[in-house]
Amino acid sequence: MTAPRPTLATPTQPLAPDDARPCPVHAASPAEVAARLNVDPHSGLSSGEAVTRLKASGPNLLDAGPKRGAFDLLLVQFRNPLLLILFLAALISAITGHVGDAVAIATIAIINAVVSFVQDFQAEKSMAALARMAAPQAVVRREGAWQDLLAADLVPGDIVRLKAGDIVPADLRLTEAARLQIEEAALTGESEPVDKAAELGLAHEAVLADRLTMAYSGTQVVQGTGIGIVTATGMATEVGQIAHLLAETEEPPTLLQQRMGQLSKVLILAAFAVVALTVAIGLFNGLDPMEMFNTAISLSVAAIPEGLPTIVTIVLTIGSRSMARQSALVRRLASVETLGATTVICTDKTGTLTQNQMQVIRIWTGLELFSLTGEGFDPQGAILDQDDKPVDPHSCPGLMDMLSASVLCNEADLVLREGKATIQGNPTEGALVVAGAKAGLDRDTLMDDAYSVLAWFPFDSRRKMMSVHLARHSGREILMTKGAPDVILPRATHLWLGGEAVPLTPDLRAEVEGVVRAFGEDALRTLAVAWREASGSHINPDDPEKDLVLLGIHGIMDPPRRQVGVAVHEARAAGVRTVMITGDHAHTADAIARQIGILHGPGQTTLTGPDLDGMDDAALREAVSQVAVFARVTPQHKLRIVSALQERGEVTAMTGDGVNDAPALRKADIGIAMGITGTAVAKTSAALILLDDNFATIVAAVRHGRRIYDNLRKYIRQALTANVAEVSTILLAFLVMGADAHLPLTPLMILWVNLVSDGVPALTLGFEPGEGDLMRRPPRLRSDSVFADGLKYRILSRGLAVGAVSFLVFHQHLAQGAELAYAQTMGFAALIFAQLWHIFDARTNVSLFASNPFGNRNLLIAVVASLVLSAMAIYTPFGQEILHTRPVGAGDLFEAFALASLPTLLLAAVNRISGGRIP
Repeated sequence: MTAPRPTLATPTQPLAPDDARPCPVHAASPAEVAARLNVDPHSGLSSGEAVTRLKASGPNLLDAGPKRGAFDLLLVQFRNPLLLILFLAALISAITGHVGDAVAIATIAIINAVVSFVQDFQAEKSMAALARMAAPQAVVRREGAWQDLLAADLVPGDIVRLKAGDIVPADLRLTEAARLQIEEAALTGESEPVDKAAELGLAHEAVLADRLTMAYSGTQVVQGTGIGIVTATGMATEVGQIAHLLAETEEPPTLLQQRMGQLSKVLILAAFAVVALTVAIGLFNGLDPMEMFNTAISLSVAAIPEGLPTIVTIVLTIGSRSMARQSALVRRLASVETLGATTVICTDKTGTLTQNQMQVIRIWTGLELFSLTGEGFDPQGAILDQDDKPVDPHSCPGLMDMLSASVLCNEADLVLREGKATIQGNPTEGALVVAGAKAGLDRDTLMDDAYSVLAWFPFDSRRKMMSVHLARHSGREILMTKGAPDVILPRATHLWLGGEAVPLTPDLRAEVEGVVRAFGEDALRTLAVAWREASGSHINPDDPEKDLVLLGIHGIMDPPRRQVGVAVHEARAAGVRTVMITGDHAHTADAIARQIGILHGPGQTTLTGPDLDGMDDAALREAVSQVAVFARVTPQHKLRIVSALQERGEVTAMTGDGVNDAPALRKADIGIAMGITGTAVAKTSAALILLDDNFATIVAAVRHGRRIYDNLRKYIRQALTANVAEVSTILLAFLVMGADAHLPLTPLMILWVNLVSDGVPALTLGFEPGEGDLMRRPPRLRSDSVFADGLKYRILSRGLAVGAVSFLVFHQHLAQGAELAYAQTMGFAALIFAQLWHIFDARTNVSLFASNPFGNRNLLIAVVASLVLSAMAIYTPFGQEILHTRPVGAGDLFEAFALASLPTLLLAAVNRISGGRIP
């Protein structure tokens, strides 16, 4: 729920007598807002009044909220139940005099805690990043004089002056605006700077992006000047409302954290059950209670994969590094696996699905229709005719005239920055410059060769057009104009056809209007270009655009990225639905969604922000499964959408780049921020950052996430099989040997197997390549446990079989008169060999006999290393001293090796013959 918005410094009164609701400040006139706030715009507040209001409203700052210290974070790590069991085992070892065992077990537990602490120490910086958005200073009128003040000291009612380059210091109702443009993308998602105006009649219900009379805290002035009355400060601003949402939005535990929590409970219950059963059997058979303490320690160590937290972190790190090479930077390791379970990707449009670079797509010149190819602001591209055949623009005089006028009546520049073409200036103007460059036209060259500027008539929100008055070197003068078609057409009397001006008859005018309408239906932004001879005629500086000759119409858009359509299709084939959530208009969003395949079926719908306002949560939850596009939405809408999807059981990925996206990024199962255009707030609220801002990278990350989860399950299978084998080896000793039972494995032998001889090779399962059906499977269900798809049966069957072989080898040699340490060493060797055999079966989801045993080079190296280290544990004095092993003969070693192969080879054969029906 959104926190209540603090009131202004003076009571809010209805400003519209025919409306029972208070008139919002964006819809009220400047005079009405000034009256409401009890301020004279010409003199501003007095110093005394400002102090009084500052006490009432508080400083103009965002509340960063409480922070957890490093010590608190460290304490959290020791709440892990697996670690608590290990510390308990270490304590019992120390009490019973097994100091070496106690030190080894405690060291492993501490290493796990430290690794987790280092990951969690990346504290949340979202609120700090929001605070850094605030302007440090502001130019304020107080007591009739302009003065520089700290932005933190602003209060409602202050009069603030803005100029190009300023960060807006608070929410302002504009009272003056001269060519004022403000970049609001971070707050509203608008891809272009917004033209502001002081005197406009806006509806009460106007969404944030349509409030052209307002300037909002944290946005940036890119052009012009303005003056405004402060209407809200600090947490009462729009960005403050987002801060409220961010503070109230709890980051849900990832699916991996949930599954590891479930796994911990299962392991702890299993460990207690096995320990209790074994101790009960031992005491029933009259064994010494102190000996049973030692047995309990061994069983605790055997039942719990003490390396699991560390190995999971390492496997996730391996996967995250692989993803980083594919332009996906992981901020929270636990979220890596969530990508693989994603069922819905909620994606922004601008910059993610599209290039975030305006581009001229079509040009109509009266006689012909042309289309242009290329990528964004890159001047490389072709001009095609109606049959999609390349044309030489110099052979089309009408096209060259229009492009020349578009380039000359223009204030943007095409520049190279770090080897890439980019635009300095307005993106739409830049698109015209790039279109001209594709025809070999350059403004500076044209000016040097043929023209000089006599006067500029700049664009503003009232005129909706701009003009330049030029003198040709031949002595003639010309006025070139561009602007919205609905503004240019009423001022045009002729159309430029075949190198001459012909009267713009009603039929021709209808044809032009049809072109504009057709461009609009394809979500193209339209811009008309015109000119007229100005030699000897009077140019009225207040209204220069009269008797124009229309040159043509540009169709401009921010086009989809080339790979997006393929990526959307690939995601759909993998059972992942793509939903567009944008601040743009529904018409534009629909056109892009259809073009790239998000809107692809008759049952899909589009909802807008006002539609959402008219729906309760239950209605939204019912409708959200059919909605492909959400347009003109606010941060609150995004939160509601994510919540509705999650309540339907969807695993939701949310993309975003602005401050307005931060709450939804945190609420989603995995938040994905844009690395290029993303704000610091979005990046610190997200779990994943796209370094290339490309939707296709998200789909590639889903593929990586599925591979990583597969590999985690392979590791868990290998690790838990070892644990089941170790527990069953000890349990069999007490069941079979009765009162003469001996421990087949010492605690440190078990630790060695878990962390060295088996742990190191198991770690290399994190390098396994993805299996062929990764992106043809449906996403995993949110309710699926880590043991889904028969994994628990594979673990139990292999673990019990390996345990039986290990106990058999131990018992056989003990029965033949070997000393206890020698028999334990043989059981130890059999267990190591069996686990190394098993790892080749664990590395595939299909069959050992259907996979290439040499497909993972790292695993082969690790297996060889494990054999060498295990040989050192058995045959070196140091290993014998630490692990209490004895050197065994070559024949005995080969026997252990051969017997150890049976569980894997026989069970894999049964699985293969049954077609996978028997795990």
